[in-house]
Amino acid sequence: MTMIAKSRFLVAGGLLVAVFCSAAFAADGKKKSRQKASRTVRVYVGTYTSGKSKGIYQFTFDTKKGTAGKVSLAAATPSPSFVALHPTGKVLYAVNETAMWEGKKNSGGISSFAIDPDSGKLELMNQQPTRGAHPCHLVVDGSGRNVLVANYTGGSVIGLPLDQDGCLGEATAFRQHEGSSLLKPRQAAPHAHSINIDPSGRFAVAADLGMDQVLVYRFDSSKGALVPHKPTGTKVVPGAGPRHFSFHPNGKFGYVINEINMTVTAFAWDGKAGTLTEIQTLSTLPPGEKVGKGMSTAEVRVSVRGRFLFGSNRGHNTIVSYRINSKTGKLTYVGNYDTGGKTPRNFGLAPGGRFLLAENQDSGTIHVLKIDRRSGKLTATGTVITVPSPVCVRTLAIGKSK
Repeated sequence: MTMIAKSRFLVAGGLLVAVFCSAAFAADGKKKSRQKASRTVRVYVGTYTSGKSKGIYQFTFDTKKGTAGKVSLAAATPSPSFVALHPTGKVLYAVNETAMWEGKKNSGGISSFAIDPDSGKLELMNQQPTRGAHPCHLVVDGSGRNVLVANYTGGSVIGLPLDQDGCLGEATAFRQHEGSSLLKPRQAAPHAHSINIDPSGRFAVAADLGMDQVLVYRFDSSKGALVPHKPTGTKVVPGAGPRHFSFHPNGKFGYVINEINMTVTAFAWDGKAGTLTEIQTLSTLPPGEKVGKGMSTAEVRVSVRGRFLFGSNRGHNTIVSYRINSKTGKLTYVGNYDTGGKTPRNFGLAPGGRFLLAENQDSGTIHVLKIDRRSGKLTATGTVITVPSPVCVRTLAIGKSK
Protein backbone atom coordinates (compact mmCIF):
# COMPACT_ATOMS: atom_id res chain seq x y z
CA MET A 1 0.00 0.00 0.00
CA THR A 2 1.41 3.38 -0.93
CA MET A 3 1.97 6.06 1.73
CA ILE A 4 -0.75 8.28 0.21
CA ALA A 5 -3.22 5.43 0.08
CA LYS A 6 -2.36 4.43 3.65
CA SER A 7 -2.91 8.01 4.83
CA ARG A 8 -6.43 8.05 3.39
CA PHE A 9 -7.15 4.62 4.82
CA LEU A 10 -6.05 5.69 8.28
CA VAL A 11 -8.27 8.76 8.20
CA ALA A 12 -11.26 6.65 7.17
CA GLY A 13 -10.62 3.78 9.56
CA GLY A 14 -10.31 5.35 12.99
CA LEU A 15 -10.69 2.02 14.81
CA LEU A 16 -7.84 0.43 12.90
CA VAL A 17 -5.70 3.51 13.52
CA ALA A 18 -6.13 3.04 17.27
CA VAL A 19 -5.26 -0.63 17.01
CA PHE A 20 -2.16 0.11 14.96
CA CYS A 21 -1.05 2.91 17.27
CA SER A 22 -1.37 0.73 20.35
CA ALA A 23 0.67 -1.94 18.64
CA ALA A 24 3.42 0.58 17.91
CA PHE A 25 4.11 1.07 21.62
CA ALA A 26 3.43 -2.51 22.63
CA ALA A 27 5.71 -4.03 20.01
CA ASP A 28 8.84 -3.21 21.97
CA GLY A 29 7.42 -4.55 25.22
CA LYS A 30 8.96 -7.94 24.59
CA LYS A 31 12.40 -6.38 24.47
CA LYS A 32 12.71 -5.14 28.03
CA SER A 33 16.10 -6.75 28.28
CA ARG A 34 17.55 -4.79 25.36
CA GLN A 35 21.20 -3.90 25.75
CA LYS A 36 22.17 -0.44 26.92
CA ALA A 37 22.58 2.10 24.16
CA SER A 38 26.05 1.98 22.63
CA ARG A 39 28.06 4.91 21.33
CA THR A 40 26.28 4.46 17.98
CA VAL A 41 23.13 6.52 17.43
CA ARG A 42 20.56 6.61 14.67
CA VAL A 43 20.21 9.92 12.88
CA TYR A 44 16.92 10.97 11.27
CA VAL A 45 16.96 13.68 8.61
CA GLY A 46 13.97 15.83 7.68
CA THR A 47 13.99 17.22 4.12
CA TYR A 48 12.12 19.15 1.46
CA THR A 49 10.62 16.87 -1.20
CA SER A 50 10.36 19.35 -4.08
CA GLY A 51 13.50 17.87 -5.64
CA LYS A 52 15.14 14.44 -5.32
CA SER A 53 14.10 13.78 -1.75
CA LYS A 54 11.24 11.40 -0.98
CA GLY A 55 10.87 12.05 2.75
CA ILE A 56 12.72 11.22 5.97
CA TYR A 57 16.14 9.58 5.75
CA GLN A 58 18.26 7.79 8.32
CA PHE A 59 21.81 6.62 8.97
CA THR A 60 23.86 5.44 11.94
CA PHE A 61 26.56 7.60 13.48
CA ASP A 62 29.51 6.76 15.73
CA THR A 63 29.59 9.46 18.41
CA LYS A 64 33.25 8.78 19.28
CA LYS A 65 34.77 8.38 15.82
CA GLY A 66 32.52 10.79 13.94
CA THR A 67 31.82 8.31 11.15
CA ALA A 68 28.50 7.48 9.50
CA GLY A 69 26.80 4.41 8.12
CA LYS A 70 24.80 3.97 4.92
CA VAL A 71 21.93 6.38 4.23
CA SER A 72 18.47 4.93 3.58
CA LEU A 73 14.91 6.21 3.24
CA ALA A 74 13.08 5.75 6.54
CA ALA A 75 9.66 6.93 5.33
CA ALA A 76 8.16 8.63 2.32
CA THR A 77 6.12 11.72 3.26
CA PRO A 78 5.65 15.25 1.82
CA SER A 79 8.24 17.85 2.90
CA PRO A 80 9.00 16.66 6.45
CA SER A 81 11.18 19.71 7.03
CA PHE A 82 11.35 19.38 10.81
CA VAL A 83 11.18 16.27 12.96
CA ALA A 84 11.01 15.51 16.69
CA LEU A 85 11.21 12.37 18.82
CA HIS A 86 8.92 11.13 21.56
CA PRO A 87 10.70 10.77 24.95
CA THR A 88 10.24 6.99 24.78
CA GLY A 89 12.20 6.83 21.51
CA LYS A 90 9.39 4.82 19.93
CA VAL A 91 7.69 7.49 17.83
CA LEU A 92 8.90 10.20 15.48
CA TYR A 93 6.82 13.24 14.52
CA ALA A 94 7.28 15.33 11.39
CA VAL A 95 5.67 18.48 10.09
CA ASN A 96 4.51 18.34 6.49
CA GLU A 97 5.44 21.84 5.36
CA THR A 98 2.71 22.49 2.80
CA ALA A 99 0.01 25.12 2.19
CA MET A 100 -2.74 22.54 1.59
CA TRP A 101 -3.60 19.39 3.52
CA GLU A 102 -6.19 16.75 2.62
CA GLY A 103 -7.66 19.15 0.07
CA LYS A 104 -7.98 22.04 2.54
CA LYS A 105 -6.15 25.29 1.87
CA ASN A 106 -4.12 27.23 4.43
CA SER A 107 -3.10 24.18 6.42
CA GLY A 108 -0.10 21.94 6.54
CA GLY A 109 0.06 18.58 8.28
CA ILE A 110 1.80 16.70 11.05
CA SER A 111 2.53 12.97 10.89
CA SER A 112 3.36 10.39 13.54
CA PHE A 113 5.54 7.39 12.76
CA ALA A 114 6.29 4.25 14.75
CA ILE A 115 10.03 3.52 14.88
CA ASP A 116 11.20 -0.01 14.21
CA PRO A 117 13.83 -0.49 16.96
CA ASP A 118 15.93 -2.83 14.83
CA SER A 119 15.90 -1.31 11.35
CA GLY A 120 15.01 2.28 12.18
CA LYS A 121 12.30 2.23 9.53
CA LEU A 122 9.27 4.45 10.13
CA GLU A 123 5.68 3.26 9.80
CA LEU A 124 2.96 5.88 9.44
CA MET A 125 0.55 5.84 12.38
CA ASN A 126 -1.72 8.82 11.82
CA GLN A 127 -1.85 12.45 10.69
CA GLN A 128 -3.54 15.70 11.65
CA PRO A 129 -3.90 19.15 10.04
CA THR A 130 -2.00 22.03 11.65
CA ARG A 131 -4.66 24.66 10.83
CA GLY A 132 -2.00 26.97 9.41
CA ALA A 133 0.04 26.95 6.21
CA HIS A 134 3.66 25.79 6.11
CA PRO A 135 4.29 24.31 9.57
CA CYS A 136 8.04 24.62 10.00
CA HIS A 137 8.95 23.62 13.57
CA LEU A 138 7.69 21.30 16.28
CA VAL A 139 8.60 20.05 19.74
CA VAL A 140 7.36 17.24 22.00
CA ASP A 141 6.96 18.14 25.67
CA GLY A 142 8.97 16.23 28.26
CA SER A 143 5.96 14.32 29.55
CA GLY A 144 5.27 12.93 26.08
CA ARG A 145 1.66 14.14 26.26
CA ASN A 146 1.73 16.89 23.64
CA VAL A 147 3.37 18.15 20.48
CA LEU A 148 3.52 21.88 19.73
CA VAL A 149 3.84 23.22 16.19
CA ALA A 150 4.66 26.63 14.63
CA ASN A 151 2.96 27.55 11.33
CA TYR A 152 5.14 29.97 9.37
CA THR A 153 2.81 31.33 6.67
CA GLY A 154 -0.19 30.80 8.94
CA GLY A 155 1.42 32.89 11.66
CA SER A 156 0.07 30.64 14.39
CA VAL A 157 1.01 27.99 16.93
CA ILE A 158 -0.95 24.85 17.73
CA GLY A 159 -0.90 22.11 20.36
CA LEU A 160 -1.99 18.54 19.73
CA PRO A 161 -2.36 15.83 22.40
CA LEU A 162 -0.61 12.49 22.18
CA ASP A 163 -2.37 9.30 23.20
CA GLN A 164 -0.58 6.81 25.43
CA ASP A 165 0.34 4.99 22.25
CA GLY A 166 1.88 8.13 20.73
CA CYS A 167 -0.84 8.83 18.16
CA LEU A 168 -1.85 12.41 17.39
CA GLY A 169 -5.19 13.63 18.69
CA GLU A 170 -7.21 16.63 17.55
CA ALA A 171 -5.85 20.05 18.53
CA THR A 172 -6.36 21.20 22.12
CA ALA A 173 -4.78 24.62 21.61
CA PHE A 174 -4.55 27.10 18.74
CA ARG A 175 -3.19 30.63 18.92
CA GLN A 176 -3.27 33.01 15.96
CA HIS A 177 -0.57 35.67 16.14
CA GLU A 178 -1.44 39.23 15.17
CA GLY A 179 0.91 42.04 14.21
CA SER A 180 3.65 43.12 11.82
CA SER A 181 6.98 44.92 11.86
CA LEU A 182 9.40 47.15 9.99
CA LEU A 183 10.26 45.38 6.72
CA LYS A 184 7.43 45.14 4.21
CA PRO A 185 6.32 42.87 2.65
CA ARG A 186 8.59 40.44 4.55
CA GLN A 187 7.16 41.41 7.93
CA ALA A 188 3.70 42.54 6.86
CA ALA A 189 2.12 39.64 8.74
CA PRO A 190 3.01 37.30 11.60
CA HIS A 191 5.30 34.37 10.80
CA ALA A 192 5.68 31.94 13.71
CA HIS A 193 9.00 30.22 13.07
CA SER A 194 9.58 28.08 16.16
CA ILE A 195 8.13 27.03 19.48
CA ASN A 196 10.11 25.68 22.44
CA ILE A 197 9.26 24.54 25.97
CA ASP A 198 11.30 25.88 28.89
CA PRO A 199 13.20 23.45 31.15
CA SER A 200 10.49 23.62 33.83
CA GLY A 201 7.80 22.58 31.36
CA ARG A 202 5.53 25.43 32.51
CA PHE A 203 6.06 27.82 29.61
CA ALA A 204 6.42 27.77 25.83
CA VAL A 205 8.14 30.49 23.81
CA ALA A 206 7.40 31.16 20.15
CA ALA A 207 9.74 33.20 17.95
CA ASP A 208 7.73 35.17 15.38
CA LEU A 209 9.79 36.54 12.50
CA GLY A 210 7.02 38.77 11.16
CA MET A 211 6.28 40.46 14.48
CA ASP A 212 9.90 40.80 15.68
CA GLN A 213 8.76 39.27 18.93
CA VAL A 214 9.40 36.26 21.15
CA LEU A 215 5.99 35.40 22.62
CA VAL A 216 5.54 33.59 25.93
CA TYR A 217 2.68 31.17 26.66
CA ARG A 218 1.73 29.40 29.86
CA PHE A 219 1.73 25.70 29.04
CA ASP A 220 -0.30 23.03 30.80
CA SER A 221 0.82 19.59 29.63
CA SER A 222 -2.08 17.81 31.37
CA LYS A 223 -4.62 19.80 29.34
CA GLY A 224 -2.52 20.61 26.29
CA ALA A 225 -3.31 24.30 26.85
CA LEU A 226 -1.39 27.33 25.56
CA VAL A 227 -2.48 30.53 27.33
CA PRO A 228 -0.97 33.95 26.49
CA HIS A 229 1.23 35.02 29.39
CA LYS A 230 1.42 38.47 30.94
CA PRO A 231 3.76 39.99 29.93
CA THR A 232 3.20 38.49 26.48
CA GLY A 233 6.91 38.26 25.70
CA THR A 234 9.60 40.57 24.44
CA LYS A 235 10.47 42.39 21.24
CA VAL A 236 13.80 42.43 19.43
CA VAL A 237 15.21 45.24 17.27
CA PRO A 238 12.75 46.11 14.45
CA GLY A 239 13.70 44.27 11.27
CA ALA A 240 15.71 41.58 13.09
CA GLY A 241 13.38 38.65 12.32
CA PRO A 242 13.62 36.20 15.27
CA ARG A 243 13.64 32.65 13.93
CA HIS A 244 14.74 29.86 16.29
CA PHE A 245 15.26 29.75 20.06
CA SER A 246 17.34 27.60 22.40
CA PHE A 247 17.18 27.38 26.20
CA HIS A 248 20.31 26.84 28.26
CA PRO A 249 20.11 23.55 30.21
CA ASN A 250 20.52 25.44 33.50
CA GLY A 251 17.14 27.10 32.86
CA LYS A 252 18.51 30.61 33.44
CA PHE A 253 19.15 31.77 29.88
CA GLY A 254 17.68 31.61 26.39
CA TYR A 255 19.00 32.57 22.96
CA VAL A 256 17.18 33.60 19.79
CA ILE A 257 18.80 33.79 16.35
CA ASN A 258 17.54 36.62 14.18
CA GLU A 259 17.22 35.63 10.53
CA ILE A 260 17.15 38.99 8.76
CA ASN A 261 19.84 41.08 10.46
CA MET A 262 21.97 38.00 11.28
CA THR A 263 22.34 38.43 15.02
CA VAL A 264 21.88 36.38 18.18
CA THR A 265 20.15 37.88 21.20
CA ALA A 266 20.90 36.48 24.66
CA PHE A 267 18.20 36.67 27.35
CA ALA A 268 18.01 36.04 31.06
CA TRP A 269 15.05 33.70 31.63
CA ASP A 270 13.03 33.86 34.84
CA GLY A 271 11.41 30.43 35.01
CA LYS A 272 9.08 31.45 37.83
CA ALA A 273 7.79 34.69 36.35
CA GLY A 274 8.01 33.54 32.73
CA THR A 275 9.91 36.61 31.57
CA LEU A 276 12.79 37.30 29.19
CA THR A 277 15.27 40.13 29.80
CA GLU A 278 17.77 40.99 27.08
CA ILE A 279 21.43 40.61 28.00
CA GLN A 280 23.19 41.37 24.72
CA THR A 281 22.96 41.06 20.93
CA LEU A 282 25.87 39.98 18.77
CA SER A 283 26.43 39.50 15.03
CA THR A 284 26.62 35.94 13.71
CA LEU A 285 29.30 37.07 11.23
CA PRO A 286 33.02 37.65 11.80
CA PRO A 287 33.87 40.99 13.46
CA GLY A 288 33.42 43.90 11.04
CA GLU A 289 31.70 41.85 8.34
CA LYS A 290 28.32 43.10 7.10
CA VAL A 291 25.26 41.17 5.97
CA GLY A 292 25.55 40.48 2.25
CA LYS A 293 23.02 39.69 -0.45
CA GLY A 294 21.42 36.28 -0.04
CA MET A 295 22.57 35.90 3.57
CA SER A 296 20.39 34.93 6.52
CA THR A 297 20.57 32.78 9.62
CA ALA A 298 18.78 29.50 10.31
CA GLU A 299 19.43 27.56 13.53
CA VAL A 300 20.72 28.20 17.04
CA ARG A 301 21.55 25.57 19.66
CA VAL A 302 23.26 25.43 23.04
CA SER A 303 25.93 22.71 23.19
CA VAL A 304 25.38 19.45 25.06
CA ARG A 305 27.06 20.65 28.27
CA GLY A 306 25.92 24.26 27.99
CA ARG A 307 29.40 25.69 27.39
CA PHE A 308 28.90 26.97 23.86
CA LEU A 309 26.27 28.37 21.53
CA PHE A 310 26.25 27.56 17.82
CA GLY A 311 24.33 29.20 14.97
CA SER A 312 24.09 28.61 11.21
CA ASN A 313 24.52 31.26 8.50
CA ARG A 314 22.97 30.69 5.08
CA GLY A 315 24.74 32.38 2.17
CA HIS A 316 27.81 32.87 4.35
CA ASN A 317 27.75 29.08 4.72
CA THR A 318 29.26 28.94 8.19
CA ILE A 319 28.57 27.87 11.72
CA VAL A 320 29.28 30.58 14.28
CA SER A 321 30.49 29.57 17.72
CA TYR A 322 30.30 31.53 20.99
CA ARG A 323 31.48 30.70 24.48
CA ILE A 324 28.74 31.03 27.16
CA ASN A 325 29.43 32.55 30.56
CA SER A 326 27.57 30.13 32.84
CA LYS A 327 27.00 32.83 35.49
CA THR A 328 25.85 35.75 33.35
CA GLY A 329 24.68 34.09 30.13
CA LYS A 330 26.82 36.48 28.08
CA LEU A 331 28.41 35.32 24.84
CA THR A 332 32.00 35.66 23.66
CA TYR A 333 32.71 35.18 19.95
CA VAL A 334 34.88 32.16 19.14
CA GLY A 335 34.81 31.98 15.34
CA ASN A 336 32.99 31.18 12.09
CA TYR A 337 33.57 27.79 10.48
CA ASP A 338 32.85 26.59 6.93
CA THR A 339 30.05 24.02 6.65
CA GLY A 340 31.55 22.52 3.48
CA GLY A 341 28.46 23.22 1.38
CA LYS A 342 25.69 25.66 0.54
CA THR A 343 22.76 26.86 2.65
CA PRO A 344 23.26 25.32 6.10
CA ARG A 345 20.00 24.88 8.00
CA ASN A 346 19.35 23.02 11.24
CA PHE A 347 22.33 21.05 12.60
CA GLY A 348 22.77 18.14 14.95
CA LEU A 349 24.83 17.94 18.12
CA ALA A 350 25.91 14.37 18.71
CA PRO A 351 25.53 12.93 22.24
CA GLY A 352 28.81 13.32 24.09
CA GLY A 353 29.42 16.76 22.60
CA ARG A 354 32.25 15.77 20.26
CA PHE A 355 30.65 16.46 16.87
CA LEU A 356 28.32 18.84 15.04
CA LEU A 357 26.44 17.60 11.98
CA ALA A 358 26.03 20.58 9.63
CA GLU A 359 23.30 20.21 7.01
CA ASN A 360 23.68 21.94 3.65
CA GLN A 361 20.28 22.09 1.99
CA ASP A 362 21.36 23.23 -1.48
CA SER A 363 24.39 20.92 -1.61
CA GLY A 364 22.55 17.83 -0.41
CA THR A 365 25.27 17.06 2.12
CA ILE A 366 25.83 16.80 5.86
CA HIS A 367 29.40 17.63 6.93
CA VAL A 368 30.67 16.41 10.28
CA LEU A 369 32.63 19.00 12.26
CA LYS A 370 34.61 18.16 15.38
CA ILE A 371 33.95 20.34 18.44
CA ASP A 372 36.89 21.30 20.64
CA ARG A 373 35.15 20.88 23.99
CA ARG A 374 37.54 23.32 25.68
CA SER A 375 37.54 26.20 23.19
CA GLY A 376 34.39 25.72 21.11
CA LYS A 377 36.38 25.77 17.87
CA LEU A 378 35.22 23.55 14.99
CA THR A 379 37.30 21.56 12.51
CA ALA A 380 36.27 19.50 9.49
CA THR A 381 36.60 15.74 9.98
CA GLY A 382 36.30 14.79 6.31
CA THR A 383 33.11 12.80 6.95
CA VAL A 384 30.43 13.81 4.44
CA ILE A 385 26.96 12.23 4.28
CA THR A 386 24.88 12.65 1.14
CA VAL A 387 21.17 13.30 1.74
CA PRO A 388 18.93 15.20 -0.72
CA SER A 389 17.80 18.64 0.54
CA PRO A 390 18.51 18.08 4.27
CA VAL A 391 16.81 20.51 6.66
CA CYS A 392 16.67 18.97 10.16
CA VAL A 393 18.53 16.23 12.04
CA ARG A 394 17.65 14.42 15.26
CA THR A 395 19.58 11.62 16.96
CA LEU A 396 18.22 8.57 18.75
CA ALA A 397 20.24 6.12 20.84
CA ILE A 398 19.94 2.69 19.28
CA GLY A 399 18.05 0.42 21.63
CA LYS A 400 16.42 3.34 23.47
CA SER A 401 13.05 2.40 24.92
CA LYS A 402 11.14 2.91 28.13
